[in-house]
Amino acid sequence: MKVAAAQIAPVFLDREATLDRVLDAMGTAAADGVSLIVFPETYVPGYPSWADFTDASTFNDATQKAAFSRYLDQAVDVERGDLDTIVTVAAQLGIFVYLGIAERSASGGSVYASLVAIDPVAGIVGVHRKLKPTYGERLVWADGDGAGLIAHDVSTTSGSVRVSGLNCWENWMPLARAAMWAQGPQVHVATWPGSTATSIDATRFAAMEGRVFVVSAGAVLRRSDVADDFPLVEEMEQHGQMWASGGSMIVAPDGRTIAHAPDREEQILIAEIDLAEVREARHNFDPAGHYSRPDVLQLTVDRQRRPPAKFI
Repeated sequence: MKVAAAQIAPVFLDREATLDRVLDAMGTAAADGVSLIVFPETYVPGYPSWADFTDASTFNDATQKAAFSRYLDQAVDVERGDLDTIVTVAAQLGIFVYLGIAERSASGGSVYASLVAIDPVAGIVGVHRKLKPTYGERLVWADGDGAGLIAHDVSTTSGSVRVSGLNCWENWMPLARAAMWAQGPQVHVATWPGSTATSIDATRFAAMEGRVFVVSAGAVLRRSDVADDFPLVEEMEQHGQMWASGGSMIVAPDGRTIAHAPDREEQILIAEIDLAEVREARHNFDPAGHYSRPDVLQLTVDRQRRPPAKFI
């Protein structure tokens, strides 16, 4: 099975132009025989990097409000059909897609960091909203729920492969990982804003703990990717000209790095994986099988979507 991580830059806060980049990457990967491609966290329309590089917590600040307004305007509305073209092309190419999006809430006033699973036959089969935004992200994103904590089956020429996925620091949450391992994935998807320092240890540990292949995808974001009229761009420039550097990698169940994209460079990182390694690795450790103790330790996962109101 061939898998790919798209370490590419968005057209920052331009939903349609960034979706075009998604389509281009899908075409490149499919031409190389890839069955599964992964895009970074909130790749469409981009990660809210200004939360790290500006005074984002300043209350009622005009420029912060303007930045959030633009982000909200360019966020993805799944119900509206913003991803319909991606779904259509995934079907044409026969490729399964994990796409990180900033998802606009039903109220129209909030954003979730969501990981969308797109099957080439069934279309959108999952929308996982990040359970807990990390640190400065809490100024931009709303809390998610457990509705998307679902592993999916990806069809390949050699059979079906079970794949799970989590957003960024969810991959550091022991119970979130346990919820995925309980579903028996062979491949795990991890999406990140774009930093080897953040992703490298978590990726290797998740692979060894779950006895899975892990495909980690991180973005690149440079000054040249951000429009000159973005309200906070000058303040961000005080912290340099690059705000995300990649960190994409593919790791085997024993923690061995199979492929690692160079930092600061755009690349469709592709690797061929042998799923027999998953079976071999679980000979001595299976976190949801012979090395679990459900009689002592139990996990309950609530998969209900949590709307703000229920109308009867």
